[in-house]
Amino acid sequence: MDTVLFDLDGTLLPLEMDTFMEAYFRELSLKCVSLGFEPRSLVHAVLVGVEAMQNNDGSLSNEERFFQAAGEVIGQGIRDHKPVFREFYLNEFHRVKDEAVQPTPLAAQCIAALKEKGYQLVLATNAIFPREGILARMAWAGLQPEDFALITTYEEFSYAKPNLGYYREILLRIGKQPQDCLMVGNDVTEDMCAAELGMDTFLITDCLINKDNVDISQFTHGTLADFYYYALALPVVGH
Repeated sequence: MDTVLFDLDGTLLPLEMDTFMEAYFRELSLKCVSLGFEPRSLVHAVLVGVEAMQNNDGSLSNEERFFQAAGEVIGQGIRDHKPVFREFYLNEFHRVKDEAVQPTPLAAQCIAALKEKGYQLVLATNAIFPREGILARMAWAGLQPEDFALITTYEEFSYAKPNLGYYREILLRIGKQPQDCLMVGNDVTEDMCAAELGMDTFLITDCLINKDNVDISQFTHGTLADFYYYALALPVVGH
């Protein structure tokens, strides 16, 4: 094993998901009122678009799938406003941080420890956000984009978690086999499914998401602090 895949939200970036989503949709709605979108219709369109990305079959990018599905709800003119959405993630989106996010220095410490040992790192956040939105949340977590060989964005990926195609797409892009990789995440459904391909896994329990009440004793698990010490005990690797 010489490659570590990290989820972001709830893993390297501790947050309260319900509070995050509420604040996110509020700020996005306020941004888009000036474009003529009614807030409830916009939120519905975004949720339909997210569901379409989660069900994507690899034939289109997640970005294209999102705008296709959202456009069917709110009008295809939504595509014309892509620059406004990018601007949102560079500006208003940052207001969400103070309400829903509790950054920890452990995130950067885990990354530093693994890089020092020679591990290749992938930011395997669900590919349902544009690059600007992911880079914003990475900044909140104190992470540097250059520390990661790959960051999974909706522009570049054509599958989303928990579809195993998402993990296969990562493996293809980094030229690795499942047994070369460790997936670290806080969502039993979306992150631990990587084990089905043969990846090692580590379940982060600080912000645990376990919708189906799965017995987590089957997974190596612990807090992010526990993972930090786990990382320190890993062997040095070379590429």
